[in-house]
Amino acid sequence: MRTAVTPPEAGTRRRTPADGDPGPSAPPPRRRQQRGPRAVSWYTPWLFLLPIAILFVVFFLWPAVLAVQLAFYDYSVIRPAELVGLDNFRRMLGDERFWRAALNSLLYMVGLIPLNVVIPLVLAVMVNQKIRAIGAFRAIYYLPAITSMVAVAIAWRYVYNDAGIVNWVLQAFGITEQPIQFLLSTDWALPSILFIEAWKQMGTYMLIYLAGLQAISSDVYEAATIDGANTVQKFLRITVPLTIPYVAVVLTLTMESASKVFTSVFVLTGGGPDDSTMSLGYYIWSLAFQRFEMGYASAIALVLWAVLIVLAMLNFRVSRSRYDV
Repeated sequence: MRTAVTPPEAGTRRRTPADGDPGPSAPPPRRRQQRGPRAVSWYTPWLFLLPIAILFVVFFLWPAVLAVQLAFYDYSVIRPAELVGLDNFRRMLGDERFWRAALNSLLYMVGLIPLNVVIPLVLAVMVNQKIRAIGAFRAIYYLPAITSMVAVAIAWRYVYNDAGIVNWVLQAFGITEQPIQFLLSTDWALPSILFIEAWKQMGTYMLIYLAGLQAISSDVYEAATIDGANTVQKFLRITVPLTIPYVAVVLTLTMESASKVFTSVFVLTGGGPDDSTMSLGYYIWSLAFQRFEMGYASAIALVLWAVLIVLAMLNFRVSRSRYDV
């Protein structure tokens, strides 16, 4: 049976979607969906790290592994490597030049620590002040740090010359009558090299300290001023304790650079006179590239690497315990 359709009443008309009421049977209008950020795949970050990872493996990790392996071999480039076990390390015990180079490296370290840890901190406090032309002073003082060590060593060779500025000043003030052979004397050669190394590195360490000083709130110094603290007390009671983490970084970098002093020795003295300036870094180079004893040089480098790791761990352990207190 057909269902009868009741016609609309007179005077009324059917409402259409144009009247604003879509009716119960009309579908709701679709809203335009906004697209969110594109989903990042799990391997995308690794793609960005891939170039530096390749460089790390090729120029650091693989040479390090190869050096550790060669430390147990007798390898001199011109003949195949021969496994000798611990013979290279036993040879070290009776090598007088090795112990002389180790002693010189220790002297470099003892001399560089006060020069590169204390003096740059004092300089950083000075350049942290708001005075006129302080930016120019920072740039001039940092200039040696970005200068090639070869150029620095050649310039200092003329400074240490018999007719150089140092001998001229000493003779002008009557301190000495004859020029001092700074680079040819066993007494003066090592201190001369040490001063060059310290002078070149001070700018870098000063910037490290300067970053630490600018992280200290000025309210701390203002509170100390209200309490009646003077400049020296502020430096000892506030600046030094709050910069201990930066001191640890500078101390570690100084120990590392002192153990592998090379360029200044290579350019100025060649390890002489009488091996008085030869560092472990220079001795390793001479064994590997002058005498072609790659295995023995790798063994010494491995020992030096282990000693530096132990010193760095002890340094950070002590500095962290003092800082936490």
